[in-house]
Amino acid sequence: MAKYSRSEVFAAMKTTGVVPVFFHSNIDTCKKVLKACYDGGIRVFEFVNRGDFAHEIFSELNKYALKELPGMILGAGSIVEAATTALYIQAGANFIVSPLLNEEMAKTCNRRGVAWSPGCGTISEISKAQELGAEIVKLFPAAEIGGPSFVKAVKGPMPWTNIMPTGGVDTTEANLSGWFKAGVTCVGMGSNLFPKELIESGNYSALTAKVKELMDIINKVKTS
Repeated sequence: MAKYSRSEVFAAMKTTGVVPVFFHSNIDTCKKVLKACYDGGIRVFEFVNRGDFAHEIFSELNKYALKELPGMILGAGSIVEAATTALYIQAGANFIVSPLLNEEMAKTCNRRGVAWSPGCGTISEISKAQELGAEIVKLFPAAEIGGPSFVKAVKGPMPWTNIMPTGGVDTTEANLSGWFKAGVTCVGMGSNLFPKELIESGNYSALTAKVKELMDIINKVKTS
């Protein structure tokens, strides 16, 4: 079962300001990437459900996090239906992220007290997600939907909305400033944080440095 409550997950997302989104088929690589993010100051991490036996990799990664990385909150993403949601919850996922809005997923998470962030692309979907109990909604694909201007438009009539854009977010100050000034709670970030060449080279000290720089930028734009 999840170690961290929904409120603890939300607080970590809000405080950290970024949710790394990552998958690799090699468990040792996953552990090293997770450790590099942890050393860089990140305390919430989304493992992507991609490919055969991904849930087995997640299970081992979550055991590692619980034993070696105190305070690191691990969740699972790219999940689209209730059965897989239950599978990851059984493996101890502390939150579930989806690219879409699926009511059955919401019911599964709510029964077990697990945080759930569905993918939304309209104000009506966002409102429905809130009705179903989502503390924070995933805006996806964020850039294609309208970027920071869409976030600002949503926050006008619905200022209580917590938004995590994924897709179109990068590590530059200009990009991050645009999102946070528009009113996002945090951002989701995948390939722009984990360049293929960096992962293939195994330069995890460089990844830690990249994460620390990212955290500095996010803390700066959040308070500006």
